[in-house]
Amino acid sequence: MIKSIAITMGDPAGIGPEVICKALAQTVPAERKDVLVIGSRPVLERANALCGTRLRFDNQDVCLLDRPTADVEAAPAGEVSKAGGEAAYTYIVKAAEMALANEIGCIVTAPINKAALHEAGHIYDGHTGLLSHLAGGIKPNMLLTSPTLSTIHVSAHVSLADAIRRCTTERVLEVIRAGDGHFKRLGMGSPRIAVAGLNPHCGEGGMFGTEDDEQVAPAVASAQAEGINVVGPLSGDTVFARAHHGEFDLVIAQYHDQGHATVKLIAFDTAVNVTVGLPFDRCSVDHGTAFDIAWTGKADHTNMVAAMAYGRQLTTSRG
Repeated sequence: MIKSIAITMGDPAGIGPEVICKALAQTVPAERKDVLVIGSRPVLERANALCGTRLRFDNQDVCLLDRPTADVEAAPAGEVSKAGGEAAYTYIVKAAEMALANEIGCIVTAPINKAALHEAGHIYDGHTGLLSHLAGGIKPNMLLTSPTLSTIHVSAHVSLADAIRRCTTERVLEVIRAGDGHFKRLGMGSPRIAVAGLNPHCGEGGMFGTEDDEQVAPAVASAQAEGINVVGPLSGDTVFARAHHGEFDLVIAQYHDQGHATVKLIAFDTAVNVTVGLPFDRCSVDHGTAFDIAWTGKADHTNMVAAMAYGRQLTTSRG
């Protein structure tokens, strides 16, 4: 039986096992049966006991694909380790294999630690880079979505200097198309899209840079010519507030912090990270491994609940 979502456990030293157990315990039994967890049985059983969630990983209550890895139980709580990085890598690889084989509808990922991933010898910038590699080198886009604000990024995990270089007409147009296509897939007939400017006040006629006039505006014009409901560039200091108050469905952010900081300010617990453009669906909690509170039972699972719900929505829209 194909499962709607498969949840990867993430780094065993982080809060992933805890938020998974808490989120599953909050899920009604009928929906819980449609979830596959890919991870370590001993680690999840330990989190289950810590959180008092009384789950049964018996393929009747919770379906678990146990992927044993060396020393996973010895991965020190709240610390970077090779064992933790290798375990997280193993779960993601298996999930991608199953997604490519249409054995699961959507991958929902618990957080990993990039340093641990690198210590295990897997040199990627995180989930997005690894999933891109597993999908054959396809370069996806990062979208953050929340109840009142969604944003998709022209660039993400790069330096600010590199982000400026990546703000080309071709790239901005590509991201506009990706965002428009994603929201139309979810049933929105004509998504209202705004493109944020790169420079303060969109360059103020060239006083603060010319990229918005020379590179961003032509991309918007081309997208409009294709029939996409998009405007911009609009000043980055106001466009996100305008979207949050209902004027736009999606904002094109020019770089990582422009989009991330805004969404996390208004929806820290409910924002979902979505990877757009892969041959399979993936969404994630929008937080890290939180090593400082890992394995204390304090982790908040609200974000995992939101990610699971969005994963089901993506599965339904894929058909």
